[in-house]
Amino acid sequence: MSNELRKLEPICLWNKFADLNGVPRPSKKEERIIEFIKAFGNSLGLETFEDQIRNVIIRKPATPGMENRKSIVLQSHLDMVHQKNNDTVFDFDVQGIEMFVDNDWIKAKGTTLGADNGIGVATIMAILESDTIPHPAIEALFTIDEETGMTGALNLKANILKGSILLNLDTEQDDEIDIGCAGGIDVTAIGNYQMEELPADYSAWRISVKGLNGGHSGMDIHKGLGNANKIMNRLLYKGFELFGLAVSEINGGSLRNAIPRESESIITLPKNKINDFNTAFEQIIKDIKFELKTTEPTLQIGLQEVPLPNLIMNSVSQIQLINAIYSVSNGVYRMSADIDNLVETSNNLARVIVKDGKIFIACLTRSSIESSKMDLAQALEANFKMANLQVSFSGSYPGWTPNVSSPILKVLTSVYEQLHQKKPKVVACHAGLECGILGKNYPNMDMISFGPTILGAHSPDERVSISSVQKYWRFVLEILKAIPLS
Repeated sequence: MSNELRKLEPICLWNKFADLNGVPRPSKKEERIIEFIKAFGNSLGLETFEDQIRNVIIRKPATPGMENRKSIVLQSHLDMVHQKNNDTVFDFDVQGIEMFVDNDWIKAKGTTLGADNGIGVATIMAILESDTIPHPAIEALFTIDEETGMTGALNLKANILKGSILLNLDTEQDDEIDIGCAGGIDVTAIGNYQMEELPADYSAWRISVKGLNGGHSGMDIHKGLGNANKIMNRLLYKGFELFGLAVSEINGGSLRNAIPRESESIITLPKNKINDFNTAFEQIIKDIKFELKTTEPTLQIGLQEVPLPNLIMNSVSQIQLINAIYSVSNGVYRMSADIDNLVETSNNLARVIVKDGKIFIACLTRSSIESSKMDLAQALEANFKMANLQVSFSGSYPGWTPNVSSPILKVLTSVYEQLHQKKPKVVACHAGLECGILGKNYPNMDMISFGPTILGAHSPDERVSISSVQKYWRFVLEILKAIPLS
């Protein structure tokens, strides 16, 4: 842990972030961070409890003179995406994040940083702990499992929160105020395939795709970034027909909400076809690197001879699978016709595993329109069924419909203009925020989302701007003072 980080302004926020990042908190393994937050609330003598799904709620009364203001909910999620570089030795289940300062950025050593949504959590903790920050009555809502299912928000009961305004601290551009987001659904395809013995006079090779940027499968999906699973499949596509290539294993991608950065496959080739394959392979690599030279300048594609596997995928299953993956929609499916530059619907081909007779494919489909989300999900289902795979939908959550007449939007817009002498950008985003879900049980709660500048979320390149956090912190403090009368 960098002591340098703890000396940054605002000291109260950065120290809470450092404390938070010392506690392992991958999605679906939040036990330690839940206990950490509960102990924190109890140490302050504040009403602290968890609900039936293990969201944590801490209540703090208004400071003197603010009792007649509307009560607010400050909300962030406790879990973080656990991604690391292949050559980084790190165990998210037991280790705290190793952070360092790089000019205006806080980064992590070879892993995700957890600024998403740790900066929001640290902000709330700093406010709860302070005895000098003016604020109305606060309910701090710390949700669980936002990154891999939104189960905390989905299972929050309607009678728990009392606040009339919700400030969600989970967006990633400090000049934006968010009033809407996309919903999502997990699409999973599984199947079995017959395995065959390897013919004589074959050699085995490992194909590796790495060095891609990766990133958030919602916020970064429109940037033209490479998807390691699609690149790998392109490398394999003509291999059987032209060179007798046979697949033994494929292992690509990781989490549904992260654009795949790396993929590896073990393939076999007839020895008398290796030279021809190498020539064609090198040309495909040149083509891919040329296409992605601007967005993926560090892309690496390698071919290395390895020991022969015992078994390979049968040719019929291989052709069906590779054709299916090639034709799967990945990236932007449709742009919004109503909001400029907003991705309406997209898909992330997040995970491809082929091994020991089993196929597993995971996608995350997003859309700000529910019918469009399901239309794309059904198109993926039809595509995978043609490869004789079984398809299931799970983890569906709704989007958040923008409300341009929101009273709290007017408050935040006014505060931002007073601080910076210019208007903020009022936007909807393609990421999944918990506001839409929470709004189902709290339809009369006025909701807004904002945050500091965070780049590379959901990837080991994640970083948060120090100066932006300082700007954001001033914004938060002024918002608290500007909450209207009840």
